[in-house]
This record gives sequence, C-alpha cells and structure tokens, in this order.
Amino acid sequence: MKPFTNFESRVVPLPINNVDTDQIIPARFLKTTSKDGLGDQLFNDWRYDPQGHPKPDFILNQPRAKGAQVLLAGDNFGCGSSREHAPWALTQFGFRAVISTSFADIFKQNSLKNSLLPIVVPPDVHAELFAAPAGATVKIDLPNQTLTTPTGRVVEFPVDEFSKHCLVKGVDELGYILEQSPEIAAYEAAHPAPINALA
Repeated sequence: MKPFTNFESRVVPLPINNVDTDQIIPARFLKTTSKDGLGDQLFNDWRYDPQGHPKPDFILNQPRAKGAQVLLAGDNFGCGSSREHAPWALTQFGFRAVISTSFADIFKQNSLKNSLLPIVVPPDVHAELFAAPAGATVKIDLPNQTLTTPTGRVVEFPVDEFSKHCLVKGVDELGYILEQSPEIAAYEAAHPAPINALA
C-alpha cells in the first residue's frame, strides 16, 4: 500500500442513497482475485447500456469525473454484501476518498484496509458539497482529520487511530505487526519459553 498523503481534488457527485455493493461492483465480476481492471466495472450496470456502450448521462462517463479522486455519495453508502471488490473497484477508478453522511460498517472497514478513506460529514456539510458548482474542489488532510470545502469551511471527520496510522504509513495489518518486530524480539528475549521438564 502507498502512504496516504494529503491532497486536493475535484468532487464527483452521486446523489443516490443506499447504494449497495452490488451496484458498486456487480456480483458477476467477483470471480477475480486481482484488482486490475475493476475500475472499468465500477457501477457497471449504471455506467453502460446493454451493448456495453458508456451512457453519456452517467456521472463517471462525463469529463468532470476524469482524474477526480473524491466521490460524493448519498446516505448509507456501501450497504449490502461484504465484498472487498467494492473498494477495490473505487480505488482502481482513481478514487481515494468517499464522502457521505453514513457508511455500512463492513464497507467502511474494507475501505480503510484498502487505502480508500470513508469520510463522514454532517448533513449540512453534505448538502453544501452537493450544491457546489461543477469543478469545485475539496482538500483532505488525514493526519489532522479535516476536510476543507470549496467555500473554505474546515470540517473535522472521525477515523480510528489504528486505521489512520496504517493509511498514513502505507501498511496493512500485517505490515503494522512487522513494524513492531524489534519490540516483539526484545520481549521474546526477555521472556524465554519455559523448558518442558517432560521433554
């Protein structure tokens, strides 16, 4: 995982509540264990017509979505089944953060483990962001847990310390344990295993 750095980006608005993981990445694309190419299947059934042609009215097919790193979602984003492919598809498209008023718990945890930052904001901030003009940008500062809106309003967002540490350092749970190797070795040296008298 790459360390999560502060950034500024345009916002892609998706004003739909209760978007479930099957809408984010349909079940027929879950056979792969690789992340490669999943960005092309992100929101597949909304994004393409039955012949596989991009629908010009869907937001991800519009020029404003190209290069944007923040998805502005409706309430209760990521509900449904617990597929890790959902944050994979979002990050493969290029998103680094999703903003909503609420996330499904399993989706939120899967996102934090895959370098996708779920940002929970109050309803008034959520409404302000949806009302911002096309091309408006936000700034995200993970170490300080702040989101700066297009109007310059600075909003704090919650994230647990362990997830923040892993994101900022660019390590997963195993990587975190490996970081503690010197302390683990010192503890083991100071606490040798007892000799089994029956051995």
